[in-house]
Amino acid sequence: SGWNSRQSSAGEQPINASAAPARSKGANRGIVGLSRAARGHNGRMTDTASSSLPLAGVRVLDLSRVLAGPWCTQTLADLGADVIKVERPLRNGVGGDDTRGWGPPFLHDREGRDTAEAAYYLGTNRNKRSVTVDIARPEGQALIRRLAARSDVFVENFKVGDMARYGLDSASLLALNPRLVYCSITGFGQTGPYRNRAGYDFVIQAMGGLMSITGPSDDEPGGGAQKCGVPISDLMTGMYASVAIVSALFERASSGKGQYIDMSLLDTQVAWLANQASNYLVSGKAPQRWGNAHPNLAPYQSFASSDGELIVAVGNDRQYGALCRTLGVEHLATDERYATNAQRLNNRASLIATLAEVFIRRTKGEWMTELESAGVPCGPI
Repeated sequence: SGWNSRQSSAGEQPINASAAPARSKGANRGIVGLSRAARGHNGRMTDTASSSLPLAGVRVLDLSRVLAGPWCTQTLADLGADVIKVERPLRNGVGGDDTRGWGPPFLHDREGRDTAEAAYYLGTNRNKRSVTVDIARPEGQALIRRLAARSDVFVENFKVGDMARYGLDSASLLALNPRLVYCSITGFGQTGPYRNRAGYDFVIQAMGGLMSITGPSDDEPGGGAQKCGVPISDLMTGMYASVAIVSALFERASSGKGQYIDMSLLDTQVAWLANQASNYLVSGKAPQRWGNAHPNLAPYQSFASSDGELIVAVGNDRQYGALCRTLGVEHLATDERYATNAQRLNNRASLIATLAEVFIRRTKGEWMTELESAGVPCGPI
């Protein structure tokens, strides 16, 4: 039939192609791991929980893989949508979403043995149902069209042109279902000189400017461009995509028409440079790396105490005065070099050096107790 249910640890089992796949019952079948808050006593999302969520009744056909697309559809699933994840059939030991094998660590079964589900995969595919469909076969393409005809949302992150080759592009599916919201997620969008390039988060963090503002400055030990600790370009594209999809569904309520959404990792990465991009547009100066410091606020960074580091996040002059009183350096609150945030930025080096000499004298726990009492934002690393 070209369609199989996905049983991650126990192989594959054919199911009726005319029926929607059943929601997974156990931690090793289907898309595993419903969120705890949405589970009933038997591990399933309860009818009460699912029907009370804002996207209850919305069906999402998810042909995305790895992270950006699955993060988008997981967000929709958490909001109550019925997400059907379509994966590649198992052939010669290879199949499904690539991230199923991105371990260790892998989920353990009840006997403590590794299953086939990596923690990475589980972190982006909860609350979904799963089937395998071979979209390279005409029968598989027909099945996808049948599902798309009774779905509200279609999400894919194939290379540009792949969906058209299978007759599953937006024009084809919107002709079949004019109310469909069709979302394509790629590295560089559907048009432009880079449209045929594969999009990977690490590459996008570099090209999109994020790495140039992340990490210690070049003149500090360990200085140089660094990536974020999580694949943030993928995650933010997934979040932006979910907002775009929900917006299109909201608009459809009045127009009765679906939409085509073209999401690009690079577009998203540049867009959420936020204050750093605005700083450049206003000043004409390229932003630099500040490590754990802030380009627009001081003191707003990490400090070493006698037993580890803590964060101090001063956001206004009142908090700065409270910080100075807590540290016993009240005179710094009225020192004209540091009286306002703009002056503190201009004299950042001398201020931070003076504060660092004070913070090192006590433990981070002692400092945090006093800073919290004084209303100074702080936290441990």
